[in-house]
Amino acid sequence: MLFNVLTTALAIAGSVTAVPTFANEARQAATLNAAIVAKGRSYIGTSLTIRNDNTEQNLIKGSEFGSITPENAMKWDATEPNRGQFSFGNADQIANFATQNKKQMRCHTLVWYSQLPNWVNQINNNATLMQVMTNHINTVMGRYKGKCTHWDVVNEALNEDGTLRDNVFLRVIGEQYLPISFRLAQAADPAAKLYYNDYNLEYGEAKHQGALRIVKLVQSWGVKIDGVGLQGHLVTEKTGTQSTPTPSEAVLTKVLQDYADLNVDVAYTELDIRMNTPSNAQKLQVQAEAYARVAKSCINVERCVGITLWGVSDKYSWVPQTFSGEGDALLWNNNFQKKPAYTAFLNALSGKRHY
Repeated sequence: MLFNVLTTALAIAGSVTAVPTFANEARQAATLNAAIVAKGRSYIGTSLTIRNDNTEQNLIKGSEFGSITPENAMKWDATEPNRGQFSFGNADQIANFATQNKKQMRCHTLVWYSQLPNWVNQINNNATLMQVMTNHINTVMGRYKGKCTHWDVVNEALNEDGTLRDNVFLRVIGEQYLPISFRLAQAADPAAKLYYNDYNLEYGEAKHQGALRIVKLVQSWGVKIDGVGLQGHLVTEKTGTQSTPTPSEAVLTKVLQDYADLNVDVAYTELDIRMNTPSNAQKLQVQAEAYARVAKSCINVERCVGITLWGVSDKYSWVPQTFSGEGDALLWNNNFQKKPAYTAFLNALSGKRHY
């Protein structure tokens, strides 16, 4: 306090130019990515869709983020809409963006029941589907070999009760489609970190147990699986689509550690924390505390390598169009102003107790 008073007095007297306090300097220097890297982790990332918004693009290009994930451009319907006919225009744009701006690229996703072309869903022959999977994984991963630091190999293979979700891969190939997918991915790009990715794993219940079984299944085949991605599509309060708010720091930490105990990394891969809209100051504070719990849980577990936010600004969030009456899920509002959740998230990543 004395330093600040003296500095101000001298500046007013014209003897010196006023300088920021040390606290302000630290705050000005801190970014989300710098904070988590300082804790020995790899990145804070965001999903990316290339669009004509310089404010969004400049924010992503800056130092807040060290990694980007293609939001839709690498999904099967985008990359191979017709059998053997590949389209990489949008995906190439994102890969070039990552290279030009020196960002890691966390690539998403190879084998998923959704956003899957009808021609794949109509396959009912094991050998044919195996050939199609092999060609798709080899072609897509081959194109971005050396550019993707991580790949979501299989996405959302579980029902809420922890059983395997019905899809064309399970029906035609059987549960072995899971280790087979990882084996193909390992051969296509041995350097990439290979993940299983899903939502609602954060609560430590039946679906979490199902994901643990998937890890063990892949490992039992002697195939590489490097990590589990917890999507982190969470809520601050009971909503029309989710009854359970964001778990406690202790629950989140235990869930992450359960995967780490199987000798795999973990990451939050699609984080957003939505609420019933419209928001207000109290709701935004509850959201801030929820974001802080997620950040702290990652810092608590050594094998949590990073956190990807599913977007930058509420302006472009997928939430309102998907969950009616819900939204305001991200760290920046519609006008790209930082919300209380930003400060709480940054402070928690930095190891500060007050959010």
